[in-house]
Amino acid sequence: MPIDYAFIWAALIAFAVLAYVVLDGFDLGIGVLFPFFRNEHDRDQMVNSVAPVWDGNETWLVLGGGGLLAVFPLAYATILPALYMPIILMLLGLIFRGVAFEYRWRTTRWKPVWDVGFAGGSILAGFCQGIALGALVQGIPVANRAYSGGWWDWLTPFSIATGVALVLGYGLLGATWLVFKTVGPLREQARRFALPLALVTVAAMGIFSLWTPWLKPHYLDRWFGYPTAIFSVIVPLLVLGCLYLIHKGLRDGRDWLPFVAALGLFVLGYAGIGISFYPYIVPTALTIWEAAAPDDSLKFLLVGAAVLVPIILIYTSYAYWVFRGKIDPEEGYH
Repeated sequence: MPIDYAFIWAALIAFAVLAYVVLDGFDLGIGVLFPFFRNEHDRDQMVNSVAPVWDGNETWLVLGGGGLLAVFPLAYATILPALYMPIILMLLGLIFRGVAFEYRWRTTRWKPVWDVGFAGGSILAGFCQGIALGALVQGIPVANRAYSGGWWDWLTPFSIATGVALVLGYGLLGATWLVFKTVGPLREQARRFALPLALVTVAAMGIFSLWTPWLKPHYLDRWFGYPTAIFSVIVPLLVLGCLYLIHKGLRDGRDWLPFVAALGLFVLGYAGIGISFYPYIVPTALTIWEAAAPDDSLKFLLVGAAVLVPIILIYTSYAYWVFRGKIDPEEGYH
């Protein structure tokens, strides 16, 4: 039986994107919540909680984007022209956020300005990621193997709603991360934010679950045809289970549980998107195999991925292990 290299690479890139969303999502969520924490010491603790890992989290974004260019060049050449504006704004948000992360420690007079930059860059990046996702879900017009739409096709009520929902979801990850990693008044304030954000996130998932299948006939078939309809029945129960675990963890003081359950919500939502898309990489326009590079290129690149991906997983896991546990309120990044 021949090896399906295009499918393997699609799975690798899907994993890289998921890893980025769940790992960088909570430190973007810290920025989303920044305006609601007015105490300067609390803000310093919030930044300290992600300082050892935030750079490494963005490695997965590079892997996902670079892999798409190298392995699915036709998809890259189709998606990028359709999403130039939100992607450029997302990158600017990530850049400005990263600069603000470093510079807020280097000044007293301008620290409030960099705090605004950190929060604004985080919100902008998360919002644009949601818009890009929404635009991809609603469909990118393709003719003669090239993007055939206009400059503003990505801007629709669906994509804007997706952007807002993702920002709120990142806020949930940030709040549960703070519950997990901090102590004292900061933890208590994050705890008060976590459950309302969880309820809003689950409500948004329900709205998009009802909205998405009607965007394209392919989605309707995937969601309600056999055997994928089984997933459509099970997932709402799993989502409610995650919501219950968030509530239980917050109520019982099991600080790790809300964060893990919030990650579970994102994994379930991502799995739903994957089932909706398959076998397309550009929904209903280009399949994985149509967009893939030649098999010889896929095999060559897979050798590098087989070496690099385990290394990334090892150093990421090691970083989280070294900096495990609650942060000291009086120590951290300076």
